[in-house]
Amino acid sequence: MADNTAYANPGSGLTAKQKNFSEPKTITEKIADVLYWIMRCSVVVNVFVLFFPTFNAVRISQNINGNMSLFTCAISYKSMLSTFKAVLRRQEWLEPAFKSLSFCAVLIIVAAVIAIAGGCMSLGNRKMKKFGCIFTLAAGIVELVGVLRINPILNGLINDSYASGKFEDMKLMRPNIMYVYMAIGIIYIAVAAANFFLVPKTERGERFEMEPKFRLFLMMLPVIALAFVFSYLPLYGWRYAFFDYKSGETLTMDKFVGFKWFTEVFKTAATKRDIMTVLKNTLAMSGLGILTSWVPMAFAIFLSEIKNTHFRRVVQTFTTIPNFISWVLVYALALAIFSTDGFINTMINSLHPNGTAVATNYLMDSSHMWLKMLAWGLWKGVGWSAIIYIAAISGIDQGLFEAATVDGAGRFARMWYITVPELIPTYCVLLLMSIANILSNGMDQYLVFSNAVNREQIQVLDLYVYNLGIGSGLIPLSTVVGMVKSIVSVILLFAANGVSKAIRGESIV
Repeated sequence: MADNTAYANPGSGLTAKQKNFSEPKTITEKIADVLYWIMRCSVVVNVFVLFFPTFNAVRISQNINGNMSLFTCAISYKSMLSTFKAVLRRQEWLEPAFKSLSFCAVLIIVAAVIAIAGGCMSLGNRKMKKFGCIFTLAAGIVELVGVLRINPILNGLINDSYASGKFEDMKLMRPNIMYVYMAIGIIYIAVAAANFFLVPKTERGERFEMEPKFRLFLMMLPVIALAFVFSYLPLYGWRYAFFDYKSGETLTMDKFVGFKWFTEVFKTAATKRDIMTVLKNTLAMSGLGILTSWVPMAFAIFLSEIKNTHFRRVVQTFTTIPNFISWVLVYALALAIFSTDGFINTMINSLHPNGTAVATNYLMDSSHMWLKMLAWGLWKGVGWSAIIYIAAISGIDQGLFEAATVDGAGRFARMWYITVPELIPTYCVLLLMSIANILSNGMDQYLVFSNAVNREQIQVLDLYVYNLGIGSGLIPLSTVVGMVKSIVSVILLFAANGVSKAIRGESIV
């Protein structure tokens, strides 16, 4: 039986949902759309400032680390008071006030989450917009409650610290940035209240609907948010390259040194020598990886030729599992096999019980270190890397293989003239990405296998940055090296993309 509500007007060809989105908007709806844009921009700003120390509205004392964001203060109460412990030990009455302060930070974050939900609903039809106004209004109220609670807490601490004569120890201050959060909360409330009346009333029986383009955008929004948090937000840490900064200190303008650390890289002979050694290791291991980048494709081709389905699945499963094993466990496996009392030495000694005991530690040997790391990397990743080629093989038209078989082509001829050419575009895309990441070998593999003997041969750029920043405490210098690595990687990506476009007529950017 046909749905009687499928058409808003018989013969019009438009469903009720399409009519809802295609009909012209009233003046009040156009005004509401402008207000919604203001609200959405406020949501973006609200989320943005949560992660930056400059906009930390709960930093009411200089004893709180100036490099902490409001988000960090909300999720980690101990981190907020990490530099405040000495004062708290002498004045235990302060702790309840700071717990209330941390709760205010949590309220502001909750308000941002609710505002995101309201902003997403503002992309839907009238009924969804009406319902979203409730979320936006709630976000504004929660935000104001969280922000307005900060002043009473601060005033109480000021009075108590004056009464106890410990005001100088507290180093209290009034964060003016909290007025930004107050303004955002007021915008939420004002927009929600106005749009609740500006958006026309919904018809009886109207459902929550949203245009396909907005639904697709919201599906991509979590991916965009994760990319922002883990890929673009860390770029804010590049500011350490321009300061004379040590771990745990507050970043202030009196420590600004400009491009001092950029010139330090080329000024010190030891640093230049280390960087040249590290670059040699990095380029060598990346080059070996690029030279063997065809191995997963070949493995996928031969795996797809196995006719026994059960056996093929077993092989694919066992070759994929190592990808999910951490490098720490891989090193534990290597230690059990190649250490002094490992499997190999034990087997050799058992074969020659009366001879001289063999106690060779193969992991301490620095010879052929590049090839060893390549072998471990291939063992761990070849099965996982082959998955994309297996998917591409399954998409090849089977009629090509049937036609080739009719023409007398054997199994290897079909692989060489059909499968390989069909996989070349996929291989080229992955090759371009490998070239762009030629300076990024990762760190875990080389960190766990590194020791005093093989350090010169195994230390790659990522491990060098880690050792500089965490091991030696030279955070500005390690930031400079990381910045240069990122910039060079971007340049290589666009260069490789240009070469691909010139040769193949295709690009990935």
